[in-house]
This record gives sequence, C-alpha cells and structure tokens, in this order.
Amino acid sequence: MAELHYLQVTRECNQKCRFCSNPASDSTISLRAAKRLIDGYARIKAAGVIFTGGEPTLHPELDKLIAYARLRKLPARITTNGQKAAASGYLAGLKAAGLEHIHFSAYSHSAAVHDYLTRKKGSHEKLLRAIGNAGALGLRTDINMVINRLNSRHLHLAVENLSKQFPFVAHFVFNNMDPGMDRVVEDPSTIPVLSDFEASLAKAMRYLDSTGRTFRVERVPLCFMAEFPHCSTETRKIVTGEGRNTYFLDEKRMVKQKVWEHGKSDRCAVCGLSGICAGLYKMDVYYSSAELCPVFPDPEPIKRRILQG
Repeated sequence: MAELHYLQVTRECNQKCRFCSNPASDSTISLRAAKRLIDGYARIKAAGVIFTGGEPTLHPELDKLIAYARLRKLPARITTNGQKAAASGYLAGLKAAGLEHIHFSAYSHSAAVHDYLTRKKGSHEKLLRAIGNAGALGLRTDINMVINRLNSRHLHLAVENLSKQFPFVAHFVFNNMDPGMDRVVEDPSTIPVLSDFEASLAKAMRYLDSTGRTFRVERVPLCFMAEFPHCSTETRKIVTGEGRNTYFLDEKRMVKQKVWEHGKSDRCAVCGLSGICAGLYKMDVYYSSAELCPVFPDPEPIKRRILQG
C-alpha cells in the first residue's frame, strides 16, 4: 500500500508548547538536502510527504520544497500552528507552489487554554484566522489535536465549535500526548489520564461520525475507543501492514517505523482486540496499565472495514 511519509524541514518554532515532542533548535534543512530526501520518497512511491517541524512555515524556502515535491508527483502537506498563515496572502503563495492539503494544530475552543498551552498570547486568535484563510483558498483542511490534561474533558466541545465555525473542515486527528520529551519533563502537569478523556473523546468521535466527518486517533488503546476501533492509526497500520518514514533534524535522522505495538498488560492477553491493538504507549512510565480493560468484539469485521477503505 502507498504510504505517507514525513520530513522535518526546521526545528525553529514561534510557539513553545508545553507538551512539544520536538523542542525547538536552530536546525533547518537545506533545499538541496530536502530535495534528496524527497527524491528518496518518490523512489519508494510514497503517497505523499508531510512537511513538519518545529514550525515548517519558518523554513525560508517552504514554497520551493512544496513545488519540488509536486514536480516529483508527491502531494505535499504541512502541519502548522497557523501563526504565520494568519497573515493575508501567505497561504496563497504556498497554494501557488502546489499545496493542496494543510493540517492545523488546535488544542481547545478556549482561547485561554490554547494560549496557555502554546505559551503565546493571541495564538488562538491567529490560528482561527489562518484556518479561515485556508478555507477561503479551498485548501483541504484538517485539525490535529494533542490530547492533554487541560483539554481532556472538553475535546468534544472543541470539535463541535471548530466544525461549526469552519464547516469545510472534514477530518480531525487526535494524538494522545507523547510525554517522553524534555519539554514535558519540565512540566508534567500536562500529561493526561486515560479515564479523564475517555468520555469526551467518545462524544467527539460520535459527533464527527454523525456529521459525516472522518477522524483518526493515535496512542489510545482500543479499550478506550471500542466504538471506533477502525479509526485507530496504529490499528489501521497493523491491519494494512503500512509503515511510516520520518526524517528528523536531530540525531535520529531517518526513522523507519514498521512495528506499531506499545505496552501490553496481562489483561490484554484475554482481550478480543489484542491482535489489532497497539496497546498502551509508555505503559507504566507515564500511563498506567491499571486502566486497561479487555473488550470482546470480533476483530474480523473491523479488519474488513479497514481493508475496504
């Protein structure tokens, strides 16, 4: 199956999010080096490339990277905090270069919560302006939401508010927080508890499903999303056998991920979905295995649904 791959283009950032998994540095990839990596993705027939950061819009030649990916027949996306994209005309230039799809990082419907998490006053207002700019240009627009302690009980409200304010947004991605980075070690108060977000995430997923929108959920075990197991990123990759390449601007460099299993407890051994569930990320380090609870649906219909698209 064709796979999407990722390329960090800069580690510079204009926010300082409290849970950032890739804290800022002055690393920025050259156009020449990025082109070599794009060529590599083209050779393995990737379905597309997602430019990330840091904040990718801070790369001085992002438009050229997008244009080159397009030249190599790789649809390009960016994941952005929206701060630079709030400026009138900025996204128009990226669209002219070939950008068709954009992901915005949004953490709450509350400006106070969002700005607190980003450590940047006014970031929520700029984000909303940027999302509006993308919609006006006809860009396919997704919302990425990191689940953390401060938004864990109002995920559904954030989803409903964003969906109503921006009806052109048709896809959401929920990423349970990766707490294993220096930024979080400095401020562990942002780490969520699975049971705290279970009800709100369920409401958010039901709302999106009822309005015809799609969504994916990452780093959440299936016992906490049993109504929508086919929407787990890891489960989909386990079933389809897909991998993911990510080029990092640090000592990791190219990471080729083919294994999607996290931690499993003794309870998981009797769970009907254990074979297609990744388990619990950072189990008993940041997230407690005591919260895991076996469920017993038949996994075969879930597999068929995923394989049928």
